Amino acid sequence: MIKNLQDIVTLHNGVKMPGFGLGVWQVQDGDEVVNSVKYALKAGYKAIDTAAVYKNEEGVGQAIKEAGVPREDLFITTKCWNADQGYESALAAFETSLEKLGLDYVDLYLIHWPVAGKYKDTWRAFEKLYKDGKVRAIGVSNFHQHHLENLLVDAEITPMVNQIELHPLLSQEPLREYCQSKNIKVEAWSPLGNGKLLDNPVLKEIGEKYNKTVAQVILRWDVQNDIITIPKSTKEHRIIENANIFDFELSPEDIQTINSLNKNERTGADPDNFNF
Repeated sequence: MIKNLQDIVTLHNGVKMPGFGLGVWQVQDGDEVVNSVKYALKAGYKAIDTAAVYKNEEGVGQAIKEAGVPREDLFITTKCWNADQGYESALAAFETSLEKLGLDYVDLYLIHWPVAGKYKDTWRAFEKLYKDGKVRAIGVSNFHQHHLENLLVDAEITPMVNQIELHPLLSQEPLREYCQSKNIKVEAWSPLGNGKLLDNPVLKEIGEKYNKTVAQVILRWDVQNDIITIPKSTKEHRIIENANIFDFELSPEDIQTINSLNKNERTGADPDNFNF
């Protein structure tokens, strides 16, 4: 369990990844994303999670440049979009992302969704990028257990991370257990359920007990479950507040109560049924 904002988890290849970071999904390129990333870096965040399809890699790159934090202290994730999947096209897409970010390497590169008939070829491209030293770690996003099992039949390298929709209404326990058995770290996207959980009365009550917000309770639940988490915000006070979760600990009873909120309810698409 991570103990502070800079604390790390060790991926199965020995690479150290911060257990807490900033996500920039739905953050506009230009000033909005530049400011969000700079606020986060100023607050002590080290991990930033973007993707080609977010169309804000350039802004992320600009913020990294302007913030002046040494590159080796940062952990930058981006993702290969569905339209770019396949061997040659994934290699080309990576170069485009690298150029937009203005970086020499990426810390973690993820397959964004399991596009049927394509993700195995994409993974071969990822293995090449990894062997060539262009990425420090490779992984997947939105993969169910059966996608991972299928990938592992031919994969030379096991994914280091599976980034999935994960929050108290979609706790993904069976998938988390499977990933743990394969030494794949689980990372939560939309950890706050796209904002839908912020009025939850059960979580509010738990928050009052610790004098914490609902968001802080959920993010603390992630940390105590060894889930890497990347809450998104564009507001400086919220970015600081989200990370202010290392001065309290949820009791086992509270963890159990939060676990019991699970309804297998998604805010995003089901990885078995998406059309983009």
